[in-house]
Amino acid sequence: MRDREEELPERLETDAERRRRRAQFLRDLAEARELRDRVQPRRAKTARMRHAMRMRTFRW
Repeated sequence: MRDREEELPERLETDAERRRRRAQFLRDLAEARELRDRVQPRRAKTARMRHAMRMRTFRW
């Protein structure tokens, strides 16, 4: 029981680090998408259309 209490602060720190890394990854991913959209507008438009079609045909 004491071991669990000692591990808890380390785990919380690890979760915070994981969330920080994930947020950074998602920011980088969004930046890469924006760059790709600027460099290849036709391909980006096609990808947007495909995504819209997937979302329209998705069933909850």
